[in-house]
Formats: sequence, structure tokens, C-alpha cells
Amino acid sequence: RYGFLGVTSTLLLPLCLLKNLASLAPFSLLGIIGMLYTSLAMTVRYLQGAYLPGGKFFSQTPASLQPNFGSIGAKGALSPSSFILICMLSTAYMAHFNAPKFYTELKNNTLPRFNKVVTTSFGISIAFFVLMAGLGFCTFGSASSGLILNNYSNKDILMAFSRVAVAISIVFSYPLAFSGCRDGVLDLAGVPPEKRNNALLDKVTVTMLSFITFLALKVKDLSFVLSFGGATLGNALIYVYPAIMFRAAVKKMKAETTTTNNQDGEDNPSAIDNESKVSQMVATKSLKREVKFALANAGLGIAMGGIGARMALKSVLGG
Repeated sequence: RYGFLGVTSTLLLPLCLLKNLASLAPFSLLGIIGMLYTSLAMTVRYLQGAYLPGGKFFSQTPASLQPNFGSIGAKGALSPSSFILICMLSTAYMAHFNAPKFYTELKNNTLPRFNKVVTTSFGISIAFFVLMAGLGFCTFGSASSGLILNNYSNKDILMAFSRVAVAISIVFSYPLAFSGCRDGVLDLAGVPPEKRNNALLDKVTVTMLSFITFLALKVKDLSFVLSFGGATLGNALIYVYPAIMFRAAVKKMKAETTTTNNQDGEDNPSAIDNESKVSQMVATKSLKREVKFALANAGLGIAMGGIGARMALKSVLGG
């Protein structure tokens, strides 16, 4: 507890008080390197079979965290409990609210360049999640902890460095998510951007971080936090809100384009072309079909979120 409070007060608080997060870029790179090391270390331990019965670290692992593999096989994916995993995965893509800030701070921030950055980063993230989730499950099976590093022995030096690497990654990526959360709170409170001075931002930061730290000290089950948070907030951010916003945007589009002909373009020095076209966004049939598809996805997200939230609560409360 004291160590956690120490990290919060000496590292997280100063980082969250930063107004320009560009200075965190080198540390974000360090965090990525740390995650690469962790995936490599997990691969090595899996290939070695170091945590299987008779392996080097099997006896040094608590019984509840030792590998446990059943015989259900692929049918397990059809179990309602699999929705807990799906909801956990939803938390991986909850940084949508930071997109405007990333776009604004991106060097040479053209839309094609931003799309390229997003596509590349999402592709790398997906590869990481699939690799590390697969390695963790293939090593420990149903005994996999919500934080997979808990399964590895404290005497495993290779994985001890992984814990340090992951800690660095979490600490220096935390302000990115916190900044978006703080901006959201201020938006809900109706505070206009011009009134968000440094003094106000500092007060809100200290208050929010204190509350979050209090909750972190009370809630011990990380898997429940991930699954329930993914089922509710994650599914809302990924499936529901984008569909609602897209539907509203298409609804505001014009039904047709407006075209004006400029016949005296050659006589008018201010005219650039003989024919100028004033094109407005058009609510085409394909866009309207896409709206229906987006709303169907929203419905699917709500259904998955409902089942996932129920299963997450059931795993904690029992029954």
C-alpha cells in the first residue's frame, strides 16, 4: 500500500500535472521496448516449458496459479464466460477520446498521415494483444491471472525484468488516458476551454487522482475491473457512441450537391475557373446503409456488454 501511494505521489501526480504530453514521447518509446522484452520473455518461458509440471519454476508457483488445462477445447469459446474475455479486450481500444488531441499534436497533421498513424498503431497493438494473450493462456490455461505476470515466479529473474518493464510502460502511458478523462469531466461540468487555467487543471487533477487511487486500494481484482469496465464503458465507446455520432452526422448532410456555373470567368479577374462547383457532403445511399450497419453493431455491442457485465459480476458475487 505504501509503495503504491509512493508511486502515485512521486511519479503519477507530477506526470498528470503536465500540460504538454509531448515530453512523454521518449518514455512511451521506452514502454514499447519494455513490452517487446516482456513478449520475448514470455515466449522463452513457454518454449522452455519452465512452468509445466517438472519445469524449473513449477514448484515455485502458488498452487492456484499453476498451469491448469481442461478438455473442453474450442467449445469453450461458446461458453457465456468467454464474454468476460471479449469485454476485457474492449478495454484495449478505449483511447478514442484522445483522438482529437493526437491529431492536433501530430506533426504535419494531414488526414492521410493521421490515418496511416492510426492504422499502423492499431495493427501493432492487435499483434501485441494476440501474442501476449495467447502466450499467457498457452502457458497457464484457466489458471491465468487477470495480470498474467502474477503467474510467474518471483524468483524468475527473466520475468522480474518484465515486471519492471511493464511498470514503466504503465506509469508513462497513464497520463495519456488520465488527460482524456480529465477533459471529459470538465466537459460534463460545462467548463469552457478558455476558463481551464493551470490552477483549475491542477485542482481537478489532484482531486481525480486521489479518488482513483482510493478506488485502486479498495478494488483488488484486476480481471473484474477490466471485464466490467470493458462491458460497460468499453462497449459504449467502441460500438454505441460512434454509431450514434455517425448517424447524427449523416442526418445533417444535404440530400444533393449544389453546382453553379460561372460563365464570365475569363472576363472576371477574380475567377479561377470557368466553372466552379460548390459541393456539400451528401447523404448517399451507401452512407445510409452504413448507418444501419453501424446501428446493428451498436446493438451487438449492447448485447455483448450486457452478457459480459452479468458474467463479470457473477464471477465476483458467485451464483
